[in-house]
Amino acid sequence: MKATLRITTFASVLFAGFLSEAFATPQFTSDGRLWGGDEIQPVNAPFGMPQLARPSFKADVFNILDFAAVEGGKVKNTEAFANAIAACADNGGGRVLVPAGKWFTGPIHLKSNVELHLAEGSEVIFSDTLEDYLPVVRVRAGSIEIYNYSPLIYARDCENIGITGPGRLNGNAEKWWDWKHKETRDYFTAEKRGIPVEERIYGKPEDAIRPSFVQLFNCRNILLEGFTIGSGPNWTIHPVFCENIIIRRVHVLTDGPNNDGIDPDSSRNLLVEHCVFDTGDDCMVLKSGYNEDGWRAAAPTENVVMRWCTSKRGHGGLVIGSEMSGDVRNVYMYECEFEGTDRALRIKSRRGRGGIVENVWAENLVVKDMQREVVILNMDYGADKNALTNQRAPLFRNIHVSDVYGEGAPMAIRIVGLPDSLIENVTFENIRVKSTEGVYCQNATGLSFKNIDVSPEEGPVFTFDNVNDVDITAASSASGASTFVKVLGKNSHGIVIKKSNLSTLKSVTELGDEVAAEAVTIK
Repeated sequence: MKATLRITTFASVLFAGFLSEAFATPQFTSDGRLWGGDEIQPVNAPFGMPQLARPSFKADVFNILDFAAVEGGKVKNTEAFANAIAACADNGGGRVLVPAGKWFTGPIHLKSNVELHLAEGSEVIFSDTLEDYLPVVRVRAGSIEIYNYSPLIYARDCENIGITGPGRLNGNAEKWWDWKHKETRDYFTAEKRGIPVEERIYGKPEDAIRPSFVQLFNCRNILLEGFTIGSGPNWTIHPVFCENIIIRRVHVLTDGPNNDGIDPDSSRNLLVEHCVFDTGDDCMVLKSGYNEDGWRAAAPTENVVMRWCTSKRGHGGLVIGSEMSGDVRNVYMYECEFEGTDRALRIKSRRGRGGIVENVWAENLVVKDMQREVVILNMDYGADKNALTNQRAPLFRNIHVSDVYGEGAPMAIRIVGLPDSLIENVTFENIRVKSTEGVYCQNATGLSFKNIDVSPEEGPVFTFDNVNDVDITAASSASGASTFVKVLGKNSHGIVIKKSNLSTLKSVTELGDEVAAEAVTIK
């Protein structure tokens, strides 16, 4: 199925209008509900995706002021938050209200049927006293199960929980950031060494394992809506083993190391819409466990829809991996805009991860001033100092990108598989991108490029290295590049060029010494 809106041209007016609207502060009614756009539109995904609905909460309100909370951002209100949440849960649920003002606190632990509501003008500021986040709780850190410092907001084994806006969550986490290069390597190999999760007890400064900002662990029916969040210790919004999740109209504004925006981890049935990302790392990044720990859990991330989101900064708009050992499948991003982001779509892994990434669709994207590739599929994502040696290769297959328009990127598309694990069945259709370099593909099979207008400033339009079964139909280049297709690698063959406008090019093909003359066919 296709999205209802079709973008047919790139124009700067889209950014002038859409981005300015998206980055504006959402407007709310007096009871904290969104003006307009409150209704969740149906999801029409190219896979079986359930229609998600907000969890319902009782109308009873538990104001933290009634539990001795003190405003001003100096007095610690950990007990007031805990007591308000406990009373709300004992009541069978309702809303815990954080009124306007600055509220200083330690960790907040949610319970079933509780909606934490941040009123207009409210800001929750979290303590940077590390001992406040003890005793340890069960989490995933780096997509590995351990016991560690509590996340700033945490829930485990809960149903029907919510965090709603329009207030702010301030992680106040600079004190944690210095741990980036001090973290113990011990827990990365715990599963390989046969250490059960219950014995992986950390939560000490010498371990230096930073917690997530919000981690929801083994929870169902989740609503995160309308608030602004930033300055967390590590990953920002991190659902783990969760199901039925709605994240909408959330403004993720992060700095600091590893401050990803949203990290669904071995979770299913997720809708992310109308969100704004301005992040120091990946914007939305899908995980499913790290190496042996991911294989043990065998819990994929699946059925994910991301729509109507914007990004001004981030390593990738929609990212998968590199911790994807439990598989990621059924992912659909559409009608999103990226300006100044490193990449729009990024799928990354490496030898040793194992796992399968499959059935991914990205369409109707507008990009501008990208910092790296517009799209990258990469199985050679750096060395992993934390992993014990294993030879398990990942697999990427059935990835479809269409209707992408933009200008200003160092490279249009990069695809890099492994010699023994070729990236399979990737299609690009209706792509018009101006970039410094064109399309580079290595170790892949079953590629289709249809109606492609890639205009590199330098080098060939397409470079293929050990690639086979390629169909290029109705392609063109306005740049007047010297070569249309450069082919390398003795295993490259079956490259077919059809109905393409090659009149502006100095040469159509350039073949490496090991490439057979019949590797490329022009029709």
